[in-house]
Amino acid sequence: MKYILIIPDGIGDLPSEELNNKTPLEMSKLPNFNFFAKGGKVGSVQLLSEKSDPASYLAALSLFGYNPKKSTAGLGALEAANLEVKLEPNEVAFRMNFVTEAQGVMADCTAGEISTKESKALVNFLNKQMSSEFVKFFAGTGYRHIAVIKDAKGYESLSANCAAPERILGRKIETHLPVGNGAELIKKLMFDAKSLLEKHEINQVRIDLQENPANMIWLWGQGSRPDLTKITEAHSVTGAVISAVDYMKGLGRLIGLTVVDVPGSTGKADTSFEAKAAAMKEVLNEKDFVCVHVRACDDAAHQGNLKQKILSLEAIDYYILGAAREYYEEFKEARILIAPLLSTSWKTKSHLKDSVPFIVAGKNVVPDEIEKFSEASSRLSNLRFKDGYKLMNYFLTGKE
Repeated sequence: MKYILIIPDGIGDLPSEELNNKTPLEMSKLPNFNFFAKGGKVGSVQLLSEKSDPASYLAALSLFGYNPKKSTAGLGALEAANLEVKLEPNEVAFRMNFVTEAQGVMADCTAGEISTKESKALVNFLNKQMSSEFVKFFAGTGYRHIAVIKDAKGYESLSANCAAPERILGRKIETHLPVGNGAELIKKLMFDAKSLLEKHEINQVRIDLQENPANMIWLWGQGSRPDLTKITEAHSVTGAVISAVDYMKGLGRLIGLTVVDVPGSTGKADTSFEAKAAAMKEVLNEKDFVCVHVRACDDAAHQGNLKQKILSLEAIDYYILGAAREYYEEFKEARILIAPLLSTSWKTKSHLKDSVPFIVAGKNVVPDEIEKFSEASSRLSNLRFKDGYKLMNYFLTGKE
């Protein structure tokens, strides 16, 4: 049996006047989504509780079958896993953004989309100036990096509430600094780094070129080493994950999946849908389980770009679901789960806390009466998962 998990993140939305009170899912041309909807079951799943932060990485944990309430695997810990940084029990990994501070305001949470080459040089500089047996910095890509802090009590001592930088864009930094356990240490690291980065040659050149400088680091999304049972062992499968997103690749590594990097895969609306579809087919030649994560719709919605969201939806349908359909029609010995992590409103440019629609189809799945895939059709279904982490077991075993 082959298992195909397709995560078209952010596809769900709210009805809008611009679409005659319909959603992008209802207005897009989606023959392959509807093929699987008609031949399988449509349902709804609440991957996160209403009280949870609507964070994609938490929804990813839930979708893969892990209760996010019982995990201390923050965004930083998952991204550290992607960099193959092995955390000790007393170490906490933070996501470290290079940001632009201007007159006390979070002016740019990406430091002008700083290049990986420039940012790696800055991470190396910070390591030379600030690293110790208690603090180390690890280079990722673009503006996204990792800081690892060691403390005898581990996460307990570093569990301060740290705001995500994109949520305080345009606001005063001083009113959104970390609060709680370890806050003073976290703030000291950020401001010590700021005093060093402001004088760095790379930032002076960026200013001369009228580009936003990476003149501060922002620490957030901390987490400790997660204790996750490998999905490959729990269900006796071999598998791979195809994604451009660091936390998804890190989660994949932690649960036993091979990470497949696809040329042209960007994690944005300009990603290569065709290349991801081709990679999915290649994985299925060798492994039992493949996850294809596509963030294009989520990215378009965060940009407030309705047209791009619909174009991305139709590209996912044509290339990725089209390839899954071809595979299933040829081999039959396959089961398919299509589920986003979160719904993302193009009007508010933010995630919604609603349940998300999903499709499960393929071998041993008895079709229901729903023939089209949308938010509304999923609400008509009796197939509902309030505990979202139970969906994966249902997909792999057929048992609720």
